[in-house]
Amino acid sequence: MIKKNVTIKTIVDQILAACPNGDMQSKIISIDGCGGAGKSTLAVELSNYFDYCSVVHTDDFASPENPLNWHERMIEQVLKPLAENKLARFQRYDWNAGRLLGWLTVEPQNYIILEGVSSSRIEFRPYLSFSVFVNTDRDIRLKRGLERDGLQALAQWKEWMREEDEYIKRDCPSEFADCVINGNFKI
Repeated sequence: MIKKNVTIKTIVDQILAACPNGDMQSKIISIDGCGGAGKSTLAVELSNYFDYCSVVHTDDFASPENPLNWHERMIEQVLKPLAENKLARFQRYDWNAGRLLGWLTVEPQNYIILEGVSSSRIEFRPYLSFSVFVNTDRDIRLKRGLERDGLQALAQWKEWMREEDEYIKRDCPSEFADCVINGNFKI
């Protein structure tokens, strides 16, 4: 069920009530949805409610040629170390340079937001404490994406959307989510 009038405070309260998985120190919160849904905006807003909260972006693992099949690197470099309450260290993909650049670290902490397309995929679920799915109409997502990336990116966006459709069908993230919100409007 899509909640149209959910507030950030409501989501924060639900996250505060959630428990970390197993012996993990960190509550890993996924913010999933398709491209242009409003996930990054929500991640910034949510992170402001927690004193110390890192945000890990799936775009740091994805690339234009490989938008969804990078999950094993996320598991090995980020999720497994955090599950063991160890420092996570990963090399981020730079979309402008078109290659891996710069190493980032994420310390175990109370809250970590995992934001981006497929952030609540089946393979990540054993590590997640809470999941939000941002459901946004296809035409709105495409409009937002082209406003950000330019009209020349239309063919790329159509391919990404096709791959996202396959992900949604395979992993059913909105059915797994603790909270599904309508991204057509500002939260």
